[in-house]
Amino acid sequence: MDIEMPIKCLGLVDVEALRHTVLSQERDAWYEQKYRQKEYDVHRYTESIVMVFTDGSGWPNIEISKQPGWNKLADAAVPVMHDIVDKHYPAGGAIIRAMAAKLLAGGKIKPHRDSHPSFYHGHRIHIPLTTNSRVRFMLDGRPYKMEVGQAYEINNQKLHSVMNKGTEDRITFIFDYVPPDHVNRPTPQ
Repeated sequence: MDIEMPIKCLGLVDVEALRHTVLSQERDAWYEQKYRQKEYDVHRYTESIVMVFTDGSGWPNIEISKQPGWNKLADAAVPVMHDIVDKHYPAGGAIIRAMAAKLLAGGKIKPHRDSHPSFYHGHRIHIPLTTNSRVRFMLDGRPYKMEVGQAYEINNQKLHSVMNKGTEDRITFIFDYVPPDHVNRPTPQ
């Protein structure tokens, strides 16, 4: 969504339970759902544990489905997402995507804009779970540092990219929240 600024800090978030849950997942969990990596070349250096997803087909009448990561992450992730939505956005919308996303050490996400209509109408929230000093998140031509323990909304209509020149993977929990006046699809329970 175009939020009229490149990035907005939403403030402190208690990420410890979510961070612990994501970091304790078996290696295979990162390979159960590879749609993003197969469909979008910019995500080829990423891995994901996907909880909730839509490919956006038939917008705005979309199908939102639970994915393999739901049973792994929901207990820790749902309270964090609901807390952020309750504090910053109108009630009654839908979380249409939610996942732990890993950018591998040495990997990059090439400059791009999120172009599907669901991205014009949804708020894209990033919650860093791990990072390192060599991660560079570029948004609208400027570098931004996202800190663990903070939540951020990014303007995904601006050109954005990420490079991880560090030796550790960077893991961020990402979710898309669409307000009630933009889509009429409940989040799976």
